[in-house]
Amino acid sequence: MSVKLEDRPIEQVREETVDKLIFNYSRGVISSEAFERRLDEAMASSSHQEIVDLAADLEMDVDPRYESTKEFQFTPNYGPAPEEEVSRINCILGSSERSGQWHVPKKLKVLNVLGSVELDFTDAIFHHQTITIEVMSVLSSDEIYVPEGVNVVCKTFDFLGSVENKCPSIAHRQAPTIVIEGTSILGSIEIKIKRTIKEKFMAFAEQLKSAFNSPKQ
Repeated sequence: MSVKLEDRPIEQVREETVDKLIFNYSRGVISSEAFERRLDEAMASSSHQEIVDLAADLEMDVDPRYESTKEFQFTPNYGPAPEEEVSRINCILGSSERSGQWHVPKKLKVLNVLGSVELDFTDAIFHHQTITIEVMSVLSSDEIYVPEGVNVVCKTFDFLGSVENKCPSIAHRQAPTIVIEGTSILGSIEIKIKRTIKEKFMAFAEQLKSAFNSPKQ
């Protein structure tokens, strides 16, 4: 006997509906305007039935290829652990940036004095489940971008500065956890998500649509 709709976890119901919307949009079943409108409603609704109804008129169901592509796109990148487990960034009167597919060490020590440091974990390759970032920021700016699905724990202290964590720590327990420790003196440390989950869904849908409509070789 199947579980009643209202007794199912609402996030699971939401995920299934969003998957169906993306899949049908990528096949040209619904327009971009209808897709974005329904996606907004699916993300905002707290009613099981309302969410399900948004895809009730769509007959195409997701296939195994969609599932594997989605898992690749939305799961943090993992790789074998490198020899270097501790790395340092020293930025004095300058700027430093790490982005793209860079390898994340187990511990990253950041010294930033009168400078600007940007750490972008969006496409980074993780080798450890728990990563520690030790920050000493003096009269400087530190921006840390993390992807959806990565936990963030902030244990920083600020003196006449600011520390702002805009990232929720509600990812899957097997997801990487970034622990940020240290001190900000007359500076700022900001932790945020570079792309919202809606933006990632939109980009994923456009990617699938382009792949499906590309001419066969």
